[in-house]
Amino acid sequence: MSEALRALHFADVHIGMENYGKTDRETGVSSRVHDFLQRMDDMVDFAAQGDVDLVIFAGDAFRSRSPNPTYQREFAARMRALSQLAPTVLLVGNHDLPVNAAKASTIEIYATLDVPNIWVAQDYSVRRIATRRGDVVVGAAPYPIRARLLADVSVRGLTIAEQDARLVEILHERLDALAEEADAIADDDTPRILTGHFSVSGAVWGSERSVMLGRDVVVDLDALADPRWDYVALGHIHKHQNLTHRSTQLPPVVYSGSLERIDFGEEGDVKGFCWIELARGATTWRFERSAARKLLTLRVDCRDSSDPTALVLATLAEHKLEDAVVRLVIRLSPEGETLLKDAAVIERLRNTGVFHIAGIRKEVERGDRVRLDVSPEGLSPLELLERYFESRDVDAARRAALLELARGIVEGDDR
Repeated sequence: MSEALRALHFADVHIGMENYGKTDRETGVSSRVHDFLQRMDDMVDFAAQGDVDLVIFAGDAFRSRSPNPTYQREFAARMRALSQLAPTVLLVGNHDLPVNAAKASTIEIYATLDVPNIWVAQDYSVRRIATRRGDVVVGAAPYPIRARLLADVSVRGLTIAEQDARLVEILHERLDALAEEADAIADDDTPRILTGHFSVSGAVWGSERSVMLGRDVVVDLDALADPRWDYVALGHIHKHQNLTHRSTQLPPVVYSGSLERIDFGEEGDVKGFCWIELARGATTWRFERSAARKLLTLRVDCRDSSDPTALVLATLAEHKLEDAVVRLVIRLSPEGETLLKDAAVIERLRNTGVFHIAGIRKEVERGDRVRLDVSPEGLSPLELLERYFESRDVDAARRAALLELARGIVEGDDR
């Protein structure tokens, strides 16, 4: 092969995530769903401009295992666009699988209709695929289904931990078999790429733990970092990372991460996809960042402020909030809580052009209550006020001055 193949690797689209959005009047679809679809559109444009040879989608098309027809239509439109550019591999992820194993996955329809240029990888298998710049061998390792992998294994008497260990052992055997099969059908100069959807030891998790379905299987990195592959394209973990970045002797084992931010657990994560120059023994790749929606948490400490509203507004002015999803956390004293003008804060946020106000949380510092030693009904207003000042650690001189003013009010003194 004289020229490297150009491959696109992406995963975890999760169409249907509607966090921090509102329904678009024209389309009837959540504005946040539009974010996810726009990221895909940008990626398709990039692939077209880059003259892509192979597309690898490493699993999890939708947020739900039962996506509504609108989401299915929108995903299909983008898969059609990609498959018209190059052969496209759709790997089955855990969110693509039905609860009932007898039912179809969310992407199985492409195989049923025999859509040209699309391979729905539902089983552990290997294919040699022809592209414009030569052949490539692709190994597929979909999300491991326990019932299928342990179908021929007796688990009677085994603990859950022992069953998990046996499952991982079988999965490692399957992965080794894929590499052997790839060797058998590839020429010496034919590049090989493995795509899988599972957790790998040593990977750094993001907030997807909150959207995982079922008990997860963790694959050893050694089972994937196999020199028989030139690149390993992973899905399932939303945080982009290269698990073999410390070794130039091993193939890149890469989670592309999700295209769009799911929630505030991914606030600081970069999002995007991978662009691969695939060549036998000489593969290079780079991460392409997507224009993911900005999620921003602002924290303002107003406990010592006499004008918490002004302090919050000043803090907002220091940040570029246009088109961002903003979450505001305000620390307040009990007095400050009464002084804060919520309406003014909300109005300022809206005037900055925020995409969505995710919430305004007030953290009010409550001091330890002072024991009165007597029933409060037996105390005068001034005595109760004095107890309050003591609970707030107001210094003696200021406490005396405030009590004197209060006495004038209570006793009708108009000084």
